Amino acid sequence: MAVPLSTTPRADGFAMPAEWAPQAACWMAWPERPDTWRLNSKPAQIAFATVANLVAEHEAVTVCVSYQQFALARRMLSSAVRVVEITTNDAWMRDIGPTFVRDARHEVRAVDWAFNAWGGHRGGLYSPWDADDQVASKIAEIEGVARYRAPFVMEGGAIHVDGEGTCLTTEQCLLNPNRNPDLTRIELENALCEYLGVETVVWLSEGIYNDETDGHVDNLCCFLRPGVVALATCTNPADPQYRISADARARLKAARDARGRVLEVVEIPVPQTPLSMTAAESNGIERAEGAQPRTAGTRLAASYINFLLVNGGVIVPQFNDPHDARAVAILEEQFPGRKVHLVSSREILLGGGNVHCITQQQPAKRA
Repeated sequence: MAVPLSTTPRADGFAMPAEWAPQAACWMAWPERPDTWRLNSKPAQIAFATVANLVAEHEAVTVCVSYQQFALARRMLSSAVRVVEITTNDAWMRDIGPTFVRDARHEVRAVDWAFNAWGGHRGGLYSPWDADDQVASKIAEIEGVARYRAPFVMEGGAIHVDGEGTCLTTEQCLLNPNRNPDLTRIELENALCEYLGVETVVWLSEGIYNDETDGHVDNLCCFLRPGVVALATCTNPADPQYRISADARARLKAARDARGRVLEVVEIPVPQTPLSMTAAESNGIERAEGAQPRTAGTRLAASYINFLLVNGGVIVPQFNDPHDARAVAILEEQFPGRKVHLVSSREILLGGGNVHCITQQQPAKRA
């Protein structure tokens, strides 16, 4: 693998573009881990293939697959989808893949975060995670782009940027001692600025209730455009999500972005009925030592905020809940020039994430 650059993106004039910027491609990985995905991963593979094939209607998409699963994935995926052989420990491309950055000359480079499976040996979701930690460097090499190796643990789902100097994140995740126990809040904030090319970090407290990633922001809050964010909200005071969302709303209202703007908050409700794993779903998952237990009755961290922007489109999780239609209506209003697609995503949710978590955008080499 190519030697990473010794500088930082910010020092070299690079920054992470907003997700609504033109994209060259989308990256995904193929699910096959039996202690994450039930019934030998078959239902999850159908869901992932549905997402990949839909993305391919809008832009190029590449799916990373092990050699054991290559032939199966090739049959299930559209001919428009590129399939490459890259070994992974699991399939969360948002977190294991590179975060791409771009400069004013439209050169694209990759940031390779240190990855420890959301907590390492202090609450991480599986072990080992060495194959996952190599994915970003392999993708950078395939794409022929220079790479920065960040000297701290981070995941792509832990941040969201507006492309104009502002980053959203949560204290629950980035200040968790199972990530970077030797770094202070200020040191982490400075590190984010260096590797994302941002100037302002807006800290929220927690993520969606019972999110096993330790509160990734991409499940709770995201930028819709500069100065405007979407926030997962809850109207039931008895629900633990109510307090989390209320605190996030207050912090967002008090914040100023890198351009000095007061943030406009667009509220998108979480599903009306909290979702939980059923006994049948739990029984279909293999038990493995050191892996996250997935037991019947476990509350699932369902949120419509975990949507994906692609060129000309928005791919939104569907939960067969009365709030599905409300979420679509809001996003159609917020993205009038994009086609909004609902995707049944419960099988992805059972593994601990959703549509945004299983994808990673690669920006186009133009503004």
